[in-house]
Amino acid sequence: MANEVKLSSIKKNETALKVVIYIVSIFFSIMTLFPFVMLICNSYKNTFEVQASTLSLYSKEPFKNLAFNWKQITSKDAFHPGVGFRNSFIVATLSTILNVYFSCLTAYAITAYEWKLREGFNAMIMAVMMIPGTVTMIGFFQMAYKIGLVNKLSALILPSIAAPMVVFFMRQYLQASLSMEIVQSARIDGAGEFRIFNQIVIPLMKPAIATQAIFAYVGSWNNLFSPMILLTDKSKKTLPVMVSLLNGDIYKKEYGAIYLGLLITVLPLIVVYAFLSKYIVEGVALGGVKS
Repeated sequence: MANEVKLSSIKKNETALKVVIYIVSIFFSIMTLFPFVMLICNSYKNTFEVQASTLSLYSKEPFKNLAFNWKQITSKDAFHPGVGFRNSFIVATLSTILNVYFSCLTAYAITAYEWKLREGFNAMIMAVMMIPGTVTMIGFFQMAYKIGLVNKLSALILPSIAAPMVVFFMRQYLQASLSMEIVQSARIDGAGEFRIFNQIVIPLMKPAIATQAIFAYVGSWNNLFSPMILLTDKSKKTLPVMVSLLNGDIYKKEYGAIYLGLLITVLPLIVVYAFLSKYIVEGVALGGVKS
């Protein structure tokens, strides 16, 4: 009898715990999705409707407003969706490839090789992680100006090679998942070091690469600070910079058009996330575990 009461109490506690978990999960899901829902809803409103009720889902004439907002953003000299997409795609894609590949290469060198300055090099990477990127921007701009990188997309792509945070994550992942016996076997079979890295290590790191690729792509795509400083040529501006120029003046702002521009900016990120999201949990879990 006492055992039955105890089991019944345990089941009640488990049920209560599940209810709490579901409530908390639903609450945070709503909090996460709410800004995106508002972004979509405000993109088919006119300026008066946005100012009257930003949080409302209703619009009197959504299709007419959507067409008007599209006409507003495409008629402005500063906003060219095709050019912005092309530039943002080039910058985000190449930055992500360089970021992830060279970070994996660096992390592999720190993990798999014994060399004299390895710990010092690793400590330096950890120290660089603590320095905000905005602090070094003035010096970087002066250097970019002297070597002729201003107004070139490469000024936004090449610095992504050095990503200390990604190196740190990849190193943690390799320490948890890389077996040196596999590397030694490949060496005995005559494989070169780059072949081992590209054909054995890189496939083992797919979840971590996918995870960091998402973060790197999103960060590069949404980057506004660096392009605002380094790019002044209209044909080189990225989408976030173009959207920031939709503000107009203080007397006339088309808020519906601004929200539509923001929606266009985030759509590619949703597509990227949809393709790579299944790797996030696995990559983060393994990257946070050290054997």
